[in-house]
Amino acid sequence: MSEAPPRISTKDRWRPPATDRAFYTGLIILGGSYLLFILAMVAADVYFVFFSAKNNVDVAAVLLSEDMAYSIKLSLISCCVTTILALWCAVPIGYFMSRHNFFGKSLIDAMLDIPIVLPPLVIGLSLLILFRQTPVKFLDDLFGIAFHIPAVIIAQFSVACAFAVRTLRGTFDEIPMRREQVALTLGCSRSQAFWMVVMPESKRGLLTAATLAWARSLGEFGPILIFAGTTRGRTDVLPIAVHMEISAGRLGAAVVISLMMVAIAMTVLITFRLLVGRSLVPNLN
Repeated sequence: MSEAPPRISTKDRWRPPATDRAFYTGLIILGGSYLLFILAMVAADVYFVFFSAKNNVDVAAVLLSEDMAYSIKLSLISCCVTTILALWCAVPIGYFMSRHNFFGKSLIDAMLDIPIVLPPLVIGLSLLILFRQTPVKFLDDLFGIAFHIPAVIIAQFSVACAFAVRTLRGTFDEIPMRREQVALTLGCSRSQAFWMVVMPESKRGLLTAATLAWARSLGEFGPILIFAGTTRGRTDVLPIAVHMEISAGRLGAAVVISLMMVAIAMTVLITFRLLVGRSLVPNLN
């Protein structure tokens, strides 16, 4: 019976050598400045809501309002649906782009980055024209897509999927093709090799892609503003709710909703990172 690997105590943790301390101090100062900048922005919102004399908003009234409950519910549901759709499309695209070379691959690779590099408002305008000014209009006539909840999901998906594709392609690039080839020589079909070899190996990448897609969907604003509109009680996800409060001159309420988004995003991101960390821990039983 093999012995269990020794546990790493706090005394055995990595510490920079004395000769490299100046180098790592510089890294900490440069990198920490950005972290402090992020914390300063969040701290400024907290100060404005709870300590500033210029803010007279009733925090409890904003958080417990029906409009806030609807915005949170729509945001959570739409982000989850968008993440599922993004992974559904990103897995085959990322796998195919990782495993095969073909004519026009560079062109397709560049096209996949269009939602990342284009301004969000342009994406929303393009979606509006697609569903209102082209033959695809019959879908909008049948199902009522533009300026309704489906438009929210489509707008989120159009951007979030691109980030999921990039993440999963990098994940599949890191999985050696030899493992699939061994599975094929042992009698597995290509499909069986994919589901039994590749997908288990890509667990961490799938969780990371889901995290990025979900987080991007939560913060998406531009495409939703143009394609779904700003209808109270219909398409007002949390970013749209912030925009509507600012437009109405209720800055305090907008900051309260912003802090709610920060809390939701941090909860989800930390949860996903814990799941990713656990997926990397080997089973020693």
